[in-house]
Amino acid sequence: MFSKTKKTVKIDSEQREQFEYAQARIKQKKNLLRHFIFFLVGSIFLVTIQFFPNFGANVFMKGWSVWVLLIWVFLFLIHVFNVFIMNTFMSKEWEHKQLSKLKLKQEKRILELQKKVGKESPMLTDKQDQTLIFNAAEDNVITMIAAAGANNELGLNNELVWHLPADFKRFKQLTTGHHIIMGRKTFESFPKPLPNRTHVVITRNKDYHKEGIIVVHTMEEAIAVTKGDTQPFIIGGGEIYKMGLEFTQKIELTRVHGTFKADTFFPEIPSSEWKLASEENHKKDDRHTYDYSYQTYIRT
Repeated sequence: MFSKTKKTVKIDSEQREQFEYAQARIKQKKNLLRHFIFFLVGSIFLVTIQFFPNFGANVFMKGWSVWVLLIWVFLFLIHVFNVFIMNTFMSKEWEHKQLSKLKLKQEKRILELQKKVGKESPMLTDKQDQTLIFNAAEDNVITMIAAAGANNELGLNNELVWHLPADFKRFKQLTTGHHIIMGRKTFESFPKPLPNRTHVVITRNKDYHKEGIIVVHTMEEAIAVTKGDTQPFIIGGGEIYKMGLEFTQKIELTRVHGTFKADTFFPEIPSSEWKLASEENHKKDDRHTYDYSYQTYIRT
């Protein structure tokens, strides 16, 4: 999907997300500081009134002040916990990762039930009725993820010919926490390795080495090193997509509704082997020049 990404586009997308996250964190910390100041002033007031004769002699008022302070301390500690603990360990990326795992478990469960029903009712075993994406006996679901034009265009001169910020965000959400399989040119098109993903780079160069990546020389090797990952992704470029198609159980394709001059293409998806399971359409807007659709294909 990113085999033809413009470096400047990638940087802008990452910077935008980091800026928005930083703004949200600053707002949270400002609110916490306001709470602390209000709590400090309120505490001083509640302690001070105990020294006034009219209040100090009143035992009920003393007890009431203590309880107010204790409850307030408890609420303030909860606020601190939410800002510094919950936001660190349960961020948006953590939520997307958990949802992805849950979805895969549900799909595996559905597949097991379908296989069980299929054995009991042979009429349901026809390939056209198969709507799931992988064999339940396998440990992982090899997923190909890409963005392609109306004629399967991927890009020109190692760059994308469109800019879809929403697609970049979706790519990040889906692939975070997983292995991503790519060719050498795709990897070298990144300004830096993508965070929170394991990079598996396929190259014919036996002497190719880069820090922080796994180098392999065949698609079979790449698939082998992803064992244990519930959903490794093949992300391009064009030749890698062609090599990986036979190993793939699922395709997440962003179809860009336009025709483009290109020198790299996504492989044709044979209708005899694949079924369009879902499609989500989006219209162009001020940030997206073209209409586009998220299409999910499953192997039948």
